[in-house]
Amino acid sequence: MAETARRQLVKFTFFKIESEWRRLPEELRYESKIKFAEAVTKISEKMFTRCFSLVGLRGDADFLLWQAADTLEEIQDAAAQLWATSLGAYLTQPYSYLAMTRRSQYVGTHTHAGQEGTGTRLRPGKAEYFIVYPFLKTREWYLLPQEERQRMMNDHFTIGHKYPSVKINTTYSFGLDDQEFVVAFETDSPADFVDLVMDLRGVEGSLYTLRDTPIFTGIHKTIEDTLNDLGG
Repeated sequence: MAETARRQLVKFTFFKIESEWRRLPEELRYESKIKFAEAVTKISEKMFTRCFSLVGLRGDADFLLWQAADTLEEIQDAAAQLWATSLGAYLTQPYSYLAMTRRSQYVGTHTHAGQEGTGTRLRPGKAEYFIVYPFLKTREWYLLPQEERQRMMNDHFTIGHKYPSVKINTTYSFGLDDQEFVVAFETDSPADFVDLVMDLRGVEGSLYTLRDTPIFTGIHKTIEDTLNDLGG
């Protein structure tokens, strides 16, 4: 069935600050943060952009930009603007995931509060915490009859109903990037998310998970507060 709404490209970009930046004079660090924040603010006026701090939560990434646009060129142009800043010279990009919105073949008319994956546009919430990871299913999963896959996915939906505080955003990377999906969860309760994942380990469909790491947990902050977490 053709989708009437235009699908979005979704980008998850993880940044790590080099230690050399923290040894710069305070005024240079301050100025570099101001310029980078201005660039992010300018970008966010044209495309969805949300910032999350990972400082103290991951050792290999300091912050995440979650973005959505209608074209690859917009995503690339935004990245070029960030790399052109003085702070960009001290940033590395340890992880980067590209995906696209798509109507789920399993959800259909089944919807409930907090259950995403049904539309062609992002519908982000306002939760404090953001948990994201790339995801791969085994090839055996795709060889199962549609009815079997639907039955197992219904088990996922049933468990999801138990945790309305967790909102899922599923995006698709088939042919665009190394992973097949990027799943992103918004919640105000990390405990609920831990319990949800533990429950999902017990469903039959989990047998067909090939990889669901690395896992990133971030805290939603303004770009200014996100950069202040870096120091300086």
